[in-house]
Amino acid sequence: MLCDQIPLLYLAVPTKPSSLSLSLSLSRSLRNQVLMANDKGLIVSFGEMLIDFVPTASGVSLAEAPGFLKAPGGAPANVAIAVARLGGHASFVGKLGDDEFGHMLAGILKENGVTGDGILFDQGARTALAFVTLRADGEREFMFYRNPSADMLLKPEELNFELIRSAKVFHYGSISLIVEPCRSAHLKAMEVAKDAGALLSYDPNLRLPLWPSPKEAREQILSIWEKAEVIKVSDVELEFLTGNDSIDDENALTLWHSNLKLLLVTLGENGCKYYTKNFRGSVEAFHVTAVDTTGAGDSFVGALLTKIVDDQSILEDEPRLREVLKFANACGAITTTKKGAIPALPTESDALALIKGA
Repeated sequence: MLCDQIPLLYLAVPTKPSSLSLSLSLSRSLRNQVLMANDKGLIVSFGEMLIDFVPTASGVSLAEAPGFLKAPGGAPANVAIAVARLGGHASFVGKLGDDEFGHMLAGILKENGVTGDGILFDQGARTALAFVTLRADGEREFMFYRNPSADMLLKPEELNFELIRSAKVFHYGSISLIVEPCRSAHLKAMEVAKDAGALLSYDPNLRLPLWPSPKEAREQILSIWEKAEVIKVSDVELEFLTGNDSIDDENALTLWHSNLKLLLVTLGENGCKYYTKNFRGSVEAFHVTAVDTTGAGDSFVGALLTKIVDDQSILEDEPRLREVLKFANACGAITTTKKGAIPALPTESDALALIKGA
């Protein structure tokens, strides 16, 4: 069950505490957590949230899977919860179905400390679903049910512009570019955030089965490329976008543009590469036993954004940036050790423990 996958909050209290004292202790703890997060710059994630159905057995097809666990997912929502789980201030902008799954997802965002001022519910469309095939090595393939799903129907005039203008970082993917009206909403939200001074962060999160064609996917993903100041791609996305199967620096730098402050290429078990105007390099991965790689890149991005939202000078300081990317790699690695994206996202103490034990 989903509730079994979400970490619980345990309290150390004196023996036989009254229900009132336990309630007050819990309320105080949650209030302090929210206040601490609200002291930090706001990171707004825009896009889709859905239900991932993850097979209970790896290395089998969807038809052969004996059963599935339902897990909340969707890359922008994963990033928002990753930020909040790490103690950051996060909000999500997107549309869910006015159905049980949609309200469940909104509740999960709230439970994890993500503000829901940007969430809307559509009465005419369902919340998106994705069935995930897990290979024996933890890599995955997706089959989606969203024709159309509620996230595709978000309109520009429905956006919470006050929330978007308050963002220090505005993060998004490319799935919201596939169809109207969500594409127009995406472009408008980017424009408003940029005009208000937000740092624009882009992770294409390529899902080819959702696009009409590979050509359309490449064109639309690159259509907003030069707006972003921080871009993260996987090695697979690098090959797809450049049309070159090399993952060397020369090929990666064909994606560089003059507005960029940081380009990242994640390499799975081989860590990541980073590129700025003044320096470049790589950071090694942490080796863990991967069960499900879903959400690892989102965890990585959430960790990065949490560390730079209030101090963008890190992007110009290589030693500090390398430490941040080491932390991000640790977060990504931990996320692969459990099934489902959001249930596996780590806390800061989880990441620091992995770093210390490496």
